Amino acid sequence: MMIAATGWFAIAVFGSLPFLTIAWIATLTPGGLGLATPSPTESLTVFTNPLNALFESMSGFTGTGLTMAEDESTLPRTLQWWRSLIQWVGGVGVIVLTTAILARPGSGSLTLYKSEARSRKIHPSIVSTVQTIWWIFLLFTSLSILLLWLAGLPPWQAINHGMTAISTGGFSVIDGSIGAYDSVVIEAVLLPIMIAGGIAFPVHYLVLQGDLRGLYTDLQTRWLAAVLVVGSVFLWLLVSPAYDSVMEAFRYGVFQFVSALTATGFQTATEPAPLSLAVWPTSALLTLVFAMVVGAAAGSTAGGIKLIRLIMLVKGIRFRVSYVFYPDSTVHRLWIDGRVLDQEEGPREFGEAAIIALLWFVFLATSLFVLLMTLPSETYPLEMILFEIASAQGNIGLSAGITGPESLPTAGKLAFILNMWIGRLEIIPILVTLRALFWRGGIYE
Repeated sequence: MMIAATGWFAIAVFGSLPFLTIAWIATLTPGGLGLATPSPTESLTVFTNPLNALFESMSGFTGTGLTMAEDESTLPRTLQWWRSLIQWVGGVGVIVLTTAILARPGSGSLTLYKSEARSRKIHPSIVSTVQTIWWIFLLFTSLSILLLWLAGLPPWQAINHGMTAISTGGFSVIDGSIGAYDSVVIEAVLLPIMIAGGIAFPVHYLVLQGDLRGLYTDLQTRWLAAVLVVGSVFLWLLVSPAYDSVMEAFRYGVFQFVSALTATGFQTATEPAPLSLAVWPTSALLTLVFAMVVGAAAGSTAGGIKLIRLIMLVKGIRFRVSYVFYPDSTVHRLWIDGRVLDQEEGPREFGEAAIIALLWFVFLATSLFVLLMTLPSETYPLEMILFEIASAQGNIGLSAGITGPESLPTAGKLAFILNMWIGRLEIIPILVTLRALFWRGGIYE
C-alpha cells in the first residue's frame, strides 16, 4: 500500500515537469531562439507556478480532469498530448501498468493491484489479468477514437478525446469541454463510451468472450444501469425550468449525470447561462454530488466510493436490521454479487464498506472547511464548494467555476491535490503511508 501511495504521488511530481519545463522555456525564450518554442499564452504561463503544474499532473494521473488551463486549445500540442496520455495511463493505473510489464507471478503483484482499489481478477495470475485489462483498454480506446472521428471530430481531437473518454478522465483539447461542439451527435457517441468506462473490466472480458449475460448477471452493472436511468430522469426534471424546452433539458441533464456517475467529467453545461452548472438549481447540483460520490463499478476506470460499496451498505443495513425481527437462533446470511456471506463475513464486509465511506466523508468535510475559510461566500455558495470538492475527490472533473489558477487559492489547490490523490487510491493506502511517515518521524513517541 505504501508503495502504491508514494508511487502515485512521485509519478504526479515527475509528471508535472513537462508542464513546468515547457512553460518556463516559452516564458524565458519568447522569440524561440531558432527553436520550435511555443508562444507564452496565458494558459501556458500558469504552469510556471510549480503548484499549478503539480495540480495538472495529479489531475491527469488520477483521471480527475479539473484543470488550471484557462483555454486548453492555446496549449502547445506537446502538452495537449501529455495531458491526454497521463489520463489514459492513469485510467487503468500506473502501478497496474508496471505490474503488467515488470512483475513476476506471485511477487507481490496482488498487493499492488489491490492497493489501486481493484479486487476482481480475470485470470488466476494477477499479471495475466492486468495484461488482459490493457488489451481490452487498447481495443476500446481504438473504437472510441474511430467513433468520435466518424461523428465529425478532426483526427487530433478524436484521438485525444477518445483517450480521455474511455479512461473516464475528462481532459479536453478545446476550451469549454464537449459543450464547445454543441453537437447532439458527438454527445450521443460519448454517452456509451463513458458508460463503457464505468463498467468493470471482468464484465467487458465476458462480453468479448461472447457471454452477453455478463451485462445482466453482474450486480454492479445492473445497479449502474438502474442508477443511470433513475438519476438521469430525476436530474432532467430538476433542470427543466432552466431550459427553453423539455428536450433541451433532457439533453443536458442526461449527459451531465452520466458524466458524473462514470467519473468522466466531460461537460456540456457550460457558459453562457442558463447552460452553466453555476446557475443550475441547488437540488440539481446536489444530485450530481450524489452521483460523483457514489461513482461507477469497482474494477472500472471510474472514481467515487464505487457501486459495490453502496450495494454493501444498503444490503448490510438491511442485514443488521434483520437481527431485530428474528430470534437469536436464526442463521443470518447475506447474498451479494453471487456470494453468500455468513454471520461473520457479512458484518466484516459491511464494516469495511462503512469505514471507507466514513473516511471518504471525513476528508470531504475537511476540504469543505478549508475552502469555506478561504473562498468568498458571496461569490461561491456552499453547494458550489461542495460540488467542486466532490468532483476532485471523486476524480470526476466537472466544475461549477471554482477551479482555476486565480479563482482557487493556494490552500484550495493543496486540498484538491490531496483529495485527488486520496480519491484515486481510496484512502486506506494514504493513511497507511501517513501513519508510517509520522511514526518514523517520532510523532507517536
